[in-house]
Amino acid sequence: MRNILAVLLLAGGLMAPLAAMADDSSSAPPAASATVAATAASAAPAPTATSDAAAAPAAATPPAKIDSGDTAWMLASTALVLLMTIPGLALFYGGMVRKKNVLGTIMQCFAVTALVTVLWTVVGYSIAFNTGGPYLGSLSKAFLNGIGVNTVLAGGTIPESVFVIFQMTFAIITPALICGAFAERMKFSAMLMFMGMWSILVYCPITHWVWATDGWLANYTPAMLDYAGGTVVHVDAGVAGLVCAFVLGKRKGYGTEPMPPHNLVLTVIGASLLWVGWFGFNAGSAVAANGRAGMAMAATQIATGMAALSWMFAEWYRKGVPTVLGIASGAVAGLVAITPAAGFVDPKGALIIGLVAGVICYWGATKLKSFIGADDSLDAFGVHAVGGAAGAIMTGILVSKDVAGVESSGAQVMTQVIGVLATVTYDAFMTFIILMVVNIFIGLRVSEDDEQLGLDQSQHHEYVE
Repeated sequence: MRNILAVLLLAGGLMAPLAAMADDSSSAPPAASATVAATAASAAPAPTATSDAAAAPAAATPPAKIDSGDTAWMLASTALVLLMTIPGLALFYGGMVRKKNVLGTIMQCFAVTALVTVLWTVVGYSIAFNTGGPYLGSLSKAFLNGIGVNTVLAGGTIPESVFVIFQMTFAIITPALICGAFAERMKFSAMLMFMGMWSILVYCPITHWVWATDGWLANYTPAMLDYAGGTVVHVDAGVAGLVCAFVLGKRKGYGTEPMPPHNLVLTVIGASLLWVGWFGFNAGSAVAANGRAGMAMAATQIATGMAALSWMFAEWYRKGVPTVLGIASGAVAGLVAITPAAGFVDPKGALIIGLVAGVICYWGATKLKSFIGADDSLDAFGVHAVGGAAGAIMTGILVSKDVAGVESSGAQVMTQVIGVLATVTYDAFMTFIILMVVNIFIGLRVSEDDEQLGLDQSQHHEYVE
């Protein structure tokens, strides 16, 4: 209970100054979201010095046109990001739980994919990306109203329908990541109700803050840099996972009974699919097939390889042996940490982020987890919140002017910190409220007998031979 009260006090104490800072930033000139800004910066033609070009009226600007190459790349990227959740995350998490819970864990990822697909179509996209104010978009694009076959994404060269589904895959994997924190003990019905409410009330608003053209963090001075979701996806999911772990309590037998992973082969296959799919996640966030996408892909691969090694060597030093689970977890940590920075840093910056991510996420999943005392079953907080926050802050430090057109500065780092704190505060408070509501109506946790039996049989009447 003291931990829960601490979360609420943190939320209350930080909301007022953050709101004041948001109001102060309203006088700053409007800025595009990180994704759209990156696209515009990399796709804009070089200015010419001819007098005819200088005298050309604004009305002569050609209308937005769909580019087949950009569209093809974004269609492929969308499929890659969906691959991250099903089957990637489902197998990664499914291999780490006990055998009696593997189907229940995979079912959670699959069901979240279906649920968020519908919610994103009905209201999610409109709240997240439609203009409407600094905190929420209007509902004028509910049910994807006004998005037709030839509707071009504003400021881009792809159909808006493709962007809708690309961002839908982000909205899918974010709540699915939370499942790792409450693994093996939440009722399936409670999971569905919680995920639906959380997606609309937490994920969509934070996405709007950072990536919508009128979001308050996108219009802060300087604007927050989050290329593909360090705060929007990973800090968001990791903090929500920690709150879930506190509220639900520890698994029966946690700390007194061995709970080894049931099948590490599945986990490594899942981690490998995450690694491959992440190229769509990061390089696809250029929203074009261009040099920015290429650099984002390079940064992703470099940081991931370095993080896998740094986690492996940290574990090797501490435990005396390198483990399969360790190197796979290190790779995921690198993918998480490079996400906010992928299109903003050069290869040297990617190496530094990977090195730090492997060590700090190993610490987060071991020492910090033990200190906090929460049963974050599959380390959603230790990897995603810790790695996402570290990556977001390092983005402000390591941003390359040659890559992003933005210089590192104290002000930029402060904006990154403010964005992380705002996400943590709002996320923690709203997640707790949603959990309380779900608990009142249908209850959160399975009974002790059902937990002992396992989620596969108690929730789905199925089991693995």
